[in-house]
Amino acid sequence: MSLRETAMVPEVAAGHSRRSTAIRWSGYIALAIVFAVACWFLSQWQFARNEERARQLALVAENYDADLVPIGDVLTGLEDFDPGDEWRPVVLTGEYVVEDQLLARNRPRGGTSAFEVLTPLRLEDGRILIVDRGWVPPGEGTVPDEIPAPPSGEVTVTARLRPGEALPSRSAPEGQVPTIHLPSVAEVSGAGTITSAYGLMVSEDPAPATRPNALDAPTEDPGPHLSYAIQWILFAIMGFVFIGYIIRTELKVRREDAEDAASEAALPDDAPRLPRRSRTPTRRRDRDMAEEDAILDSAGR
Repeated sequence: MSLRETAMVPEVAAGHSRRSTAIRWSGYIALAIVFAVACWFLSQWQFARNEERARQLALVAENYDADLVPIGDVLTGLEDFDPGDEWRPVVLTGEYVVEDQLLARNRPRGGTSAFEVLTPLRLEDGRILIVDRGWVPPGEGTVPDEIPAPPSGEVTVTARLRPGEALPSRSAPEGQVPTIHLPSVAEVSGAGTITSAYGLMVSEDPAPATRPNALDAPTEDPGPHLSYAIQWILFAIMGFVFIGYIIRTELKVRREDAEDAASEAALPDDAPRLPRRSRTPTRRRDRDMAEEDAILDSAGR
C-alpha cells in the first residue's frame, strides 16, 4: 500500500463513521417525531372528551332543576326527543303496565352489580314511556330477591328524561336486558313505546309503601381528561428532550475519546500505553471526580 493510500484510510473511516452517525441520529429524530405525532393525537382525543364532559355538565346545570313541564311539551311523538332536553323533569300521568316490566342487569349501583327496574307507563294519550323506577340489589340467583311493586291504577310520576343507551353486544336472561336500548325494550312493551327517551323516576303519587332505591344525581366531577391531554403534550416534549440527551451524550463521549487520542499521540514513542478500554473510563472518572470536587469546594465557601 502506497503512502497516499495509507493516509486515506483514516479519512475513509472517518467519513463512514460520520455517515453512520447521521443515519443513526436521523432514526432517533424520526422516532421522536412519530412519538410526538402519536402523543398529539392522544392529547386531541382527551381534549375532545373534556369538551364533551363540559357540555354534559352544562346540560345538567341547566336542566336538572328546571321547572316541571307536562311530557307533551317536550315529547309529542315516539322519536322526537331533543338531546338538549336531557335531564329535564317532566310530569307523567298514566298507568303502569307491570306485566311488561323488565330488569336492566349489571348496573354499578351501591357497590354491586345491581338491577334497574324498567316499568312501562301507559300515558293518557296512549303512548308508552319506559320509567326507570330505581335499582335493587342482586339476589342469590339471576334475579333480585325482591322487586317493590309500583302503585296500581292511575299514577302521577315525576321523572327526568334520558336518551336510550347503545345496542347491547351481549344477551340477557328472559325478563332482563343488558342495556336500556329502547327499541329492544319496545319489543316487550309493544307498539306505541317512545324509543328516543325514557324517564328516571323522581317520585310517584300515590307513593307505594316501598320502592326501589333512588338513583344518584349525576356527578359534577369534570374528570381527568384535561390533565391527561396536558400529560400527552408533555410526553411529546420529553421525547425530543430524551433524544437530545442521547445525542449530547454521544457527542460528549466522542469529544473525550478525541482528547484521549490527542493525549496519546503527544506521548513519546517509548512511553507505556494502557489498553484503550482501561484508559478511557479512568480518564472520565478522574474528570468527573474533579468536577464534583470543584462543586463541593464552591459550596463550602
